[in-house]
Amino acid sequence: MLRRKPTRLELKLDDIEEFESIRKDLETRKKQKEDVDVVGSSDGEGAIGLNSDPKSREQMINDRIGYKPQPKPNNRASQFGNFEF
Repeated sequence: MLRRKPTRLELKLDDIEEFESIRKDLETRKKQKEDVDVVGSSDGEGAIGLNSDPKSREQMINDRIGYKPQPKPNNRASQFGNFEF
């Protein structure tokens, strides 16, 4: 295997400006999210996951990740298929 010298990366002014703008956007989003969390916790919505029963906690997690469980049928035909003997 041939070795080559490392590629030199140069930092340009455009790159710095782009980084700063993205960082500012992330900071404003984080600040807005914190403001929403503060308002939500004062309404009592922030503590809903801590004090509720496990079923609603599981449902809240499923909603957050986008998982929609389908009920499983409990008959033999659905488990093993339709085999005829």
